[in-house]
Amino acid sequence: MNLLDLLQSSPPLFIGVASVIGLLVGSFLNVVIHRLPKMMELSWQQQCAELRGEETAQTEPYNLLVPRSACPLCHHAISAWENIPVASFLLLRGKCHGCGAGISPRYPAVEALSGILCGFAAYHFGFGLTAAAAMLLIWALLTLTAIDFDTQLLPDDITLPLIWSGLFFNLNGAFTSLHDAFLGAVFGYLLLWAVYWLFKLATGKEGMGYGDFKLLAALGAWLGWQMLPLIIMLSSVVGALAGITLIVAFKHGRNIPIPFGPYLAGGGLIALFWGQTLTHLPFPAL
Repeated sequence: MNLLDLLQSSPPLFIGVASVIGLLVGSFLNVVIHRLPKMMELSWQQQCAELRGEETAQTEPYNLLVPRSACPLCHHAISAWENIPVASFLLLRGKCHGCGAGISPRYPAVEALSGILCGFAAYHFGFGLTAAAAMLLIWALLTLTAIDFDTQLLPDDITLPLIWSGLFFNLNGAFTSLHDAFLGAVFGYLLLWAVYWLFKLATGKEGMGYGDFKLLAALGAWLGWQMLPLIIMLSSVVGALAGITLIVAFKHGRNIPIPFGPYLAGGGLIALFWGQTLTHLPFPAL
């Protein structure tokens, strides 16, 4: 019996393997979350310099693989044993091995969430391409959530491939039909685009960014147009509750914008696992 047959015949083993993969990939997601916005900024600076006719200075390579991860304060290089998902954070007691500076708890949180959600995807969908595709969607949404919280940006490097990959996986109906996926991508984009312009014409302000349009289009491409109202409703409720909590509990200024992408991502995750059930719940009679 080969490995694939073993995973297919043993759901607990498949769930365990998916969880471990989720933990390992979660560690890499932390690198993407930290470095991708900086890579975008460096690219913008280089483009601006070229438009001004300035010569761009040669800089050290900076991408998702280079340079090696290190403490931002003491520049202590992170060794292999210090990079074990979740476990290293606990062993180091949340502090850098070199200088003792605190390590953000978000690093193990992203790793743990990735592991838990991937394990649940394996449990929910069972062995097959659908579970693997769901894990890809989970990783993208986790990354977009953290980047949007940090920078209020939803990078095209993630949202655009997410749209096309959703259509690709639905060629054989992994989550919905290709027809519904295509309409989901179109309506998802146009829906928030229309809301954006109505709000801007009414108030003169921008209520959201173009990245939100692309993210909802991606969720529509993955889950179908039927899930769009549910995703918007769930993200609006979660966003409103989170916004009130930030204002009341953490003294978050009312004029400070709150990113909407994380709440779209949260609504998308709920729809991924329970969308079919929620959309078929009977509404109480008025």
